[in-house]
Amino acid sequence: MLCTLTCLLLALAPPGEGKTGASDGEDRPNVLLIAVDDLNDWVGCLEGHPQAKTPNIDRLARRGTLFTNAHCQAPLCNPSRSSFLTGLRPSTTGIYSLQPGFRAVEALKDQVTLPQALAAEGYSTFCSGKIFHDGSVPPRDQEKEFQVWSVAGGMPYPPQKFVATPDPIKAMDWGVFPAKDEEQADWKIADAAIARLQAPPPGQPFLVAVGFRLPHVPCFASQRWFDLYPDETLVMPPVKVDDRDDVPEFSWYLHWKLPEPRLSWLLEAKQWRPLVRSYLASISFMDSQVGRVLDALEVSGQADRTVVVLWSDHGWHLGEKGITGKNTLWERSTRVPLIFAGPGIAAGARCGRPAELLDLYPTLVALCRLPERPGLEGHSLAPQLKDASAPRVWPAITTHNQDNHAVRTEHWRFIRYADGSEELYDHRSDPNEWTNLAGDPNQAERKRELAGWLPKRNEPPAPGSLARLLTKVNGVWTWERKPIIPTEKNP
Repeated sequence: MLCTLTCLLLALAPPGEGKTGASDGEDRPNVLLIAVDDLNDWVGCLEGHPQAKTPNIDRLARRGTLFTNAHCQAPLCNPSRSSFLTGLRPSTTGIYSLQPGFRAVEALKDQVTLPQALAAEGYSTFCSGKIFHDGSVPPRDQEKEFQVWSVAGGMPYPPQKFVATPDPIKAMDWGVFPAKDEEQADWKIADAAIARLQAPPPGQPFLVAVGFRLPHVPCFASQRWFDLYPDETLVMPPVKVDDRDDVPEFSWYLHWKLPEPRLSWLLEAKQWRPLVRSYLASISFMDSQVGRVLDALEVSGQADRTVVVLWSDHGWHLGEKGITGKNTLWERSTRVPLIFAGPGIAAGARCGRPAELLDLYPTLVALCRLPERPGLEGHSLAPQLKDASAPRVWPAITTHNQDNHAVRTEHWRFIRYADGSEELYDHRSDPNEWTNLAGDPNQAERKRELAGWLPKRNEPPAPGSLARLLTKVNGVWTWERKPIIPTEKNP
């Protein structure tokens, strides 16, 4: 009778209460989740830029498995993070824009997110910094998503912008600021995570999620980080002047009018080198904060019991294809760092199989021995974490706005836009994606094969979508609900 009553009480307990990993005889690992905002492959271990200095991310890669062919689900914060948290593709949720938060969508209001799934199995859950997209969760609802939600990480700004970009938005800025690293948002975010790692709730496995903000603009860092990248020896990213001559006109529509400046403006204003240098300096400062968090985990004595996952929500252009920022379906915008380290994970391994951020949810379900969750659209990377050469049949698929998709295999990138135009790149001979092979009749069968992976479900934009939204209204393509006039293109 007592046993029956106890089981009934446990079944009725709210998620995260009444259960612990220890009480059911399982010794589940802790999880330290480190998210980085707008970090492309300019990481030492990924070799995306020959001068990138990221010793702490690199040492994490040596401890675990680095996925060298990992890609985001969407090249924009809100849809990328919503996909990671829910385990669903943007083409399934209709979240393509910077709004709404996915809980505002009727079909998603009760979707169990990764942190909620862990809490339901007895994990204590904690968030510091940017895990959800900013503003997507009202303060009154934050504890429904993470049991403890730290507000650490206010972004500092100078009295006036350093760079007079065409768009006056204050976040579109870069340069040496502030004088003290401790004033930076990422330092404060690391502080909050370190405090939690030093004193997690006893008797429970934990999820500590840390969301760093750099190298997202504004790319500010103190002078010491700029000193790592002297201007006179700075290596610029490879750029081909006529790079977009063989790509569809429609490719411009995916980033029609944005605050991120075009390469043409950067060259005219002599700001290309300063932006590249600021981006690299911001990366190295952020990496130092990753190091502080990893050091705190070691000191806590929990490192051997903790799965560490580091990832970025999407990449960032630094002049490639004539633009800066994200919002494209090319490699520079979709390729991201993805590292797993911890118990049961091969150390010093590099996996070239295609991986998606969508795979994080089912992978952590497997590593933490949670009950299976039907409906997740990613696939566990657990086989590759044991053996990096283990086969994997699925490509990585990135979506930006309705019915625009990129399919990335080990060797190929195939893009199909909503107007039916296409691109195809062979990464073995063309890592910069400078030669579009989509028009080559010899590649027709390959395109058909890759097109077979395109999502069959393409939901319309969720109600309330607007910022960076591309739609077709009465036969006219619109950007943020305003008609696109091709002659107004800013090259």
